[in-house]
Amino acid sequence: MKIPTLLQKGPVGRLLTNPLMQRVIRNSGYLFTGSTLSAAMSMAQGIMAARLLGVQAFGVLGIITVFASVINRLTSFRMSELVVNYVGEYSAKEDWRGAAAAFKGAAMAEAASSLIAYALIVGLAPLGARTLAQDAGLADLFAVYGLMVIGHLVAESSTGLLQYFDRFRTLAAIQIGQSALTLALIGYAFLNNGGLEAIVIAYLLGKSISGVSVGLAALRQARQAWGPGWWRTPLSRIADRRRSMLRFGVNTSLTGTLTLLTRDSELLWLGALASPLQAGYYKVTLAILNVLIIPVQPLISTTYREVSREIASRRWENVRYLLRSGSLIAGAYSMVTALGLVVVGRWVVSLWGTEFLPVAQQSLMILLLGITVVNTFYWDRTVLLPLGQPEYPTKVTFVAAVLKMGAIFLLVPTFGAIGMAITLGGFFLATRSILVWKTLREIRLRAKAAPVPETTS
Repeated sequence: MKIPTLLQKGPVGRLLTNPLMQRVIRNSGYLFTGSTLSAAMSMAQGIMAARLLGVQAFGVLGIITVFASVINRLTSFRMSELVVNYVGEYSAKEDWRGAAAAFKGAAMAEAASSLIAYALIVGLAPLGARTLAQDAGLADLFAVYGLMVIGHLVAESSTGLLQYFDRFRTLAAIQIGQSALTLALIGYAFLNNGGLEAIVIAYLLGKSISGVSVGLAALRQARQAWGPGWWRTPLSRIADRRRSMLRFGVNTSLTGTLTLLTRDSELLWLGALASPLQAGYYKVTLAILNVLIIPVQPLISTTYREVSREIASRRWENVRYLLRSGSLIAGAYSMVTALGLVVVGRWVVSLWGTEFLPVAQQSLMILLLGITVVNTFYWDRTVLLPLGQPEYPTKVTFVAAVLKMGAIFLLVPTFGAIGMAITLGGFFLATRSILVWKTLREIRLRAKAAPVPETTS
């Protein structure tokens, strides 16, 4: 990466010229471009869908899409992180057959879980339509959108493989392509005064084509890395690490499940405990928060890749440097953007329609502090994985989840979207504080116990 001479001095220059951060920034740059363009197109999609459908139906749309996503993720084992970790471990030993077997095992497990997820979506669709969307006639639409799970049959494993082999540009291109296709389809529905069914089909096609594209790109990468017969590698090659992989997968899955139940399924809780109308308000709040969240998300996977390598080599100063620098970048962006939303939040919400005011705006203001903290310390959970502490985030999230669920049942029936925003903001602040403390403590203790010469290359 060529850095202009003017920028090579001072703290910014040290950050930009450090080889570790150059790799993080380069790879994040690809994903950032994809995420930013995707976020802009996603916002345009949401605005057209909201203006076309109105608050109530827009909330139902959110319930349908989140319903399928939650069930899919409930059965998954967050395979992208597992693939990065274990393909990297075997590759570091130049055990290419072991690396191929690790990816094969992860993909097979994910495919099985995806099929189970689709069966659950179809089976639970009548219940979801009746209790969440409060319209039993929408059961078929729940089941139809669930087909996106089949499109994402091995998407998580494939994403992990592409991340490990530094194919972030490919992932960014697929993300942009998906968003462009979905935007075009929703735009067509908007111009032709389509209904809820047309919008659901648009999201389904975009999601499905994205998942298939990621899978095909990963299969091509596997062939390039391990040869045309890589898929014949027996799973016995990873028998020595099977217990460790299972432990890793189960704990990351449990953490993900708890996060789903307490954070990513909030539209479902609003539909069940309040109404689709409140879900519609909250969906707009979440859409605007993507302006804060999406540009920072690329740092999670790119930092994880570099931190995992530095921890394996016990270069603790490099680990601290990566976390410090990443937090500086993410925190600066998040604080500036949050302040901007404080000033122009009302106008931004009105883009979706004035009927979303003032509830969506008030929910947004409540969540800005929590989201800023989450973004700044985006690495809090993932760094504990290569530190050999996959259970700790699960335990912390479990305790916080129990408290948050109690707060949801207490606040949401009365305050709707605003009550949900209060519970999520508290959940963010509590869990992030504890996990950041634990991560920094583990790094400090290990650095004292096993110091090694530090490098930054």
